[in-house]
Amino acid sequence: MRGDARLEDLGGGIYAWLQPDGSWGLSNAGLVSDADASLLVDTLYDLPLTQRMLDAMSDATPAARKIDTLVNTHSNGDHTYGNQLVGDARIITSTATAEEWDEVTPEIMAQMLAASDQLGATGEFIRRAFGPFQFAGLKPTPPTETFDGQLDLRVGDLDVELIEVGPAHTAGDVIIHVPSTRTIFTGDILFIDGTPIMWEGPVANWIAACEKIAELDPEVVVPGHGPLTDTRGALAVRDYLAYVRDEARKRFDAGLTIRDAAHDIALGDYSAWLDSERIAVNVATLYREFGYDGPPLGPMEVFELMAELAR
Repeated sequence: MRGDARLEDLGGGIYAWLQPDGSWGLSNAGLVSDADASLLVDTLYDLPLTQRMLDAMSDATPAARKIDTLVNTHSNGDHTYGNQLVGDARIITSTATAEEWDEVTPEIMAQMLAASDQLGATGEFIRRAFGPFQFAGLKPTPPTETFDGQLDLRVGDLDVELIEVGPAHTAGDVIIHVPSTRTIFTGDILFIDGTPIMWEGPVANWIAACEKIAELDPEVVVPGHGPLTDTRGALAVRDYLAYVRDEARKRFDAGLTIRDAAHDIALGDYSAWLDSERIAVNVATLYREFGYDGPPLGPMEVFELMAELAR
């Protein structure tokens, strides 16, 4: 359990749960509250982490002692595996997120960790990324309702907008906008000081999502990973995606393989961002978008390539 995770009071009944340094599995979450009403934005990767967050929120405001509504920004486990601790809540996400809910279950993660001892350097990478989390005994707790496009909610007297911006990071990414407080929770549309990972694409949708966040002109942006930011953080992620898109396209047109392209792209200043090895996933997804007809990289081959790049 990370000792430096903390609850940040953003004012106006809005809270951010931040887990530095935002690397693999260390996601952020949030709370929107007014009077005795509450909306939780995402849960965490396992039950101890999620319970610690819920306890801190309950200490901060009585509204959090019973979560009315949970919104999952996307299906990745570090934003959903703790759902069972608020399983009595109304759980909302996009239709596309609900459809991919069971693609990577806690059981799959536990099995991958159990097999990692046989995988050499790739196994070491997997254990470093996912070993700190407790996947055993987790009960998948899916959404109870879904929406497409936009859903407007009320939390007490606060208007809250759920805006679908995926497919981008995943198939159905959702951002949460609280207009009166000029706050946005972005899920994994934004990684700040960390490398975005594009499981789904297309990249144009993700770039548009970053620009949408900037157009809403928030004062505070709570990213899926990393420290609090503002419009500058959204535009920095946009610029990374555009750079990687252009560099991958050059190598695709030159006939390089996914592996060779991932090794060849010079990340420059972006190499200082955490988890820069995720370029492997981003190139593989971009190549698929470009119409690549060579052998695809399977899940373990992607982790093998990330392990190579991390070394």
